[in-house]
Amino acid sequence: MNLASNFILNIYSIAILATIYFYSQNQNEKLFLQQKLYFGMLQITILLLIFDTFSRFDGKPDTIFSLLNQGGNFIVFALSPVLPCLWMLYSHYEIFRDETRTKRLMTPLALLAAINIVGTILSLFFNWFYFIDEENIYHRGPYFWASAALTFSLIFATFLMIVFHRNKIEKKHYFSLVFFAVPPFLCINLQLIVYGLSLILNGLTLSLLIVFITIQNRKMDTDYLTGVYNRKKLESYLKYKISSSTEQKTFSAILIDLNNFKAINDTYGHDMGDNALETSVALLRSCLRSDDFIARYGGDEFYIILNISDYADLEQMVARIHCSLETYNANPSKSYSLGFSMGYAVYDFHSQMKADEFQKQVDLLMYEDKRSNKSIS
Repeated sequence: MNLASNFILNIYSIAILATIYFYSQNQNEKLFLQQKLYFGMLQITILLLIFDTFSRFDGKPDTIFSLLNQGGNFIVFALSPVLPCLWMLYSHYEIFRDETRTKRLMTPLALLAAINIVGTILSLFFNWFYFIDEENIYHRGPYFWASAALTFSLIFATFLMIVFHRNKIEKKHYFSLVFFAVPPFLCINLQLIVYGLSLILNGLTLSLLIVFITIQNRKMDTDYLTGVYNRKKLESYLKYKISSSTEQKTFSAILIDLNNFKAINDTYGHDMGDNALETSVALLRSCLRSDDFIARYGGDEFYIILNISDYADLEQMVARIHCSLETYNANPSKSYSLGFSMGYAVYDFHSQMKADEFQKQVDLLMYEDKRSNKSIS
């Protein structure tokens, strides 16, 4: 592949990744581990694409080409295992949903990356991975295979981990995780067979784009703990429902607050508190229809928007939630009981209330119910 073709292909790949990166940054107020890992992969891939272009400046030994070629190849070899390490961490969290457990994996992966960097530095003196001759021409070193094998092994190990734990992965995410390895695998084999051909980073660009479309883009609107929508998505969805309401067809909202949530945290610990939130979501989802909307409104508050225009139908839904809650609490094996305070209302089309005004109305109704529950208890 000549310099011009490589430059055009790499610039195109960089443009795709940079667009994803800046779009994603604008959508996130707080970054959690998996998002940080994805952004790390974007940044490293962009950096490697830039230096991969530099590594193509063969020939003209008495010009800046020599410096670009040396620097480009050094960075590409030094950082090539970092990407699969980040991908392994990303996939590990997608499987186990445990930040502490995933962070423990960082130490051995960092050690592997450090060993590769040392090998790359030593290659400058002993030509292990590669060397640049006096004519500024790149050549593979006798241990080129070791660097390539490390990258290949990390990607393949992650692939096996994903397949082995496929039952723990959401079905809609499984294909993207498995497919991630396909483009770089094909490109690695092509690079080993065809000397001078390097498409691995471009293959990874395709993989990262697919992950963005199928996983990351959806997670920007999702609460990382419970899997329901977050408050930002709620606000935009509520505005949409108001703008699309008519006199004949409007919508309803339910605001739910967990009673005594602090007591669960204090008595059983924050892990059990997280479990209470996840259990509450499961209970609510069991009562809702597929087109109903649920979001985490605050720490222990959830907001439901339903395509219900009749108040009697809304009351039936609230009764269904109470019934599900009673069934859960009737199980003596549970460590704690769950209680909900609920405020609910049908949006009045003629009122022309804005989103924040309607939210305040439902808010007040929820706090009335909460005060009522406290007086009863």
